[in-house]
Amino acid sequence: MTTTFLIGGARSGKSSRAVLLANDADARGIAVTFIGTGEAHDDEMRDRIAKHQAERPPHWVIVEAPRQLADAVAAADSNHLVVIDCLSFWVANLVMDADLAGTLHDGKVDLAAKELATCISQRLGDTVIVTNEVGMSIVPEYPLGRAYRDILGRANATIAAVADEAFLVVAGKSLRLE
Repeated sequence: MTTTFLIGGARSGKSSRAVLLANDADARGIAVTFIGTGEAHDDEMRDRIAKHQAERPPHWVIVEAPRQLADAVAAADSNHLVVIDCLSFWVANLVMDADLAGTLHDGKVDLAAKELATCISQRLGDTVIVTNEVGMSIVPEYPLGRAYRDILGRANATIAAVADEAFLVVAGKSLRLE
């Protein structure tokens, strides 16, 4: 089992690299389960999701898991390569839910990330994880933006800790992280 962690900025090529890795596995006869976490709340997001969907072969198993990501990973066939795209939308969904419920700072998102890390580390099949790096830019002006940046940073570190290999993806190129 190999877990590959792909992190980078928006439009850096992370998802395309994940699809290439999955296509390579597919060509070697390994089935692919693709777990998507994004939700289309507006036309721009619908278009973005549609473009990503067009990159995937129709025979891949597609699972939508905007919130229950650990459950989706645990339920995936152990013989499949699992692609998770992406942690940043998953964390955003959980942060928004917690903010609306008034429970943003109770640690539930951190616990969910730890649960996900456990599920990933227990998989028998390979896993590819895509996420955004949002902590290398300007400090968000609003408290919710700062909370999201911090929570995603902790979630990324939690998941990266169980990865066998990690790559920073920038402008379509990747750099191995140690």
